[in-house]
Amino acid sequence: MVVRFYSTNLKAPEVTFRRAILQGQAPDRGLYMPKEIPKFTVKELSGMKDQSYIDLAFTVLRKYIAPEEIDDKKLRTIVSDAYNFDVLLEQVTDKDYIMRLDHGPTASFKDFAARALGRIMSHFLSQDQNEAVVLVATSGDTGGAVADAFLGLPRVRVVILYPKAEVSDQQRRQMTTLGQNVTAVGVTGKFDDCQRMVKEAFADPDLVSFGLTSANSINFGRLIPQAVYYCYAWSRLALSSKDRVVFSVPSGNFGNLMGGLFAFRMGLPVKHFIVATNENDEVPRFLATGTYTKIVPSKNCLSNAMNVGHPSNFARLIALYGGNMDENGKIRQMPDMKRLRGELYSYSISDTETKATILSAYQQHHVLLEPHGAVGWAALQRYKSKEHPVEFCVSLETADPAKFPDTIQGLLHINPPLPPKMATQQDLPEQLYEIPTTYTRMKDFLRQILA
Repeated sequence: MVVRFYSTNLKAPEVTFRRAILQGQAPDRGLYMPKEIPKFTVKELSGMKDQSYIDLAFTVLRKYIAPEEIDDKKLRTIVSDAYNFDVLLEQVTDKDYIMRLDHGPTASFKDFAARALGRIMSHFLSQDQNEAVVLVATSGDTGGAVADAFLGLPRVRVVILYPKAEVSDQQRRQMTTLGQNVTAVGVTGKFDDCQRMVKEAFADPDLVSFGLTSANSINFGRLIPQAVYYCYAWSRLALSSKDRVVFSVPSGNFGNLMGGLFAFRMGLPVKHFIVATNENDEVPRFLATGTYTKIVPSKNCLSNAMNVGHPSNFARLIALYGGNMDENGKIRQMPDMKRLRGELYSYSISDTETKATILSAYQQHHVLLEPHGAVGWAALQRYKSKEHPVEFCVSLETADPAKFPDTIQGLLHINPPLPPKMATQQDLPEQLYEIPTTYTRMKDFLRQILA
């Protein structure tokens, strides 16, 4: 089956996988969604337990990428090059696990998506003899992962917008010390301001000549690589193809969750997804009340990569459940709320609870969590107190604790060791730029550096 993609705003033509990746955002400002979601066969599911991570990645990506777009040999090269690091499942209790997604080059789960997307995009650009400018908004880890994944790739320039006051020093240095084809810009506002300006740029006819595209999770190419690690976790824990797993997912812009939901709709046996948010609780409130209200401005929490008051990918989630939401958060058609509430449980975790969870996880289980992983673990404990699951439960840890030394030192009085690559970046000179939240100023800056 050749997968076609439509826009969540329903006002743009359907496109191929290649076009969806290279455009990033649909011309009507919507997000691309597969018209039909391919399914795993029974044989594919049962065979996952014997596959390596690279083999699994090939299996999942091949469901969406036609051989005429990327042949088998090239696709295997892409996934082999992208996934040259470990994926660890850490057992905490009899059936509770933490999946540590922080062993990639930037110590963040964003490496899984960014590295695959960068290589796929570079392949398409080389085939077409084209160039592109990847414009990215980040609330923390996306920027570093995209910068590293695209660093030095031919035919690509990268521009990253980040909220100047809301990323850690380590996160900033992963973007500002690289140079070459990567430029990072501090914005004197929130992540939602960065995201808004990126979306405006994609829809601006004055910037068409730059070939703008996205490596944010608004680009569908970021999501399917993230479906792979859900399949991997299930395949390592399930005793049979009928066994279901509960996943607790720290959620900000909802790309991570959407990767899991796509795997679920492809046939992965999942009982529930736990949607774990920080104090930006617009989604838990929507599931509870049926009313969606953006948080403007977003709240600044310890789990800074989740400081999102209006997740872009929520439009995709609404579409997946039969509804329709525009890019501004207006719901034009309500989704199937009964099904949503039956498959997704959502909890908002305060900073106070986040700190208490980091402390208790270390004291009780000698498990080291950073703020985002702590939000996921705390939400799982809330779920278990009500649901009493007998299934395996997997909570996602999305970043290395060393990225948040002040929090860890203040609570646990230990110094988490920096991964080697991050350690070398501490002494490198930074290229620092700053712009306000005005779109015209961002547009002028783009023209200046890309001219």
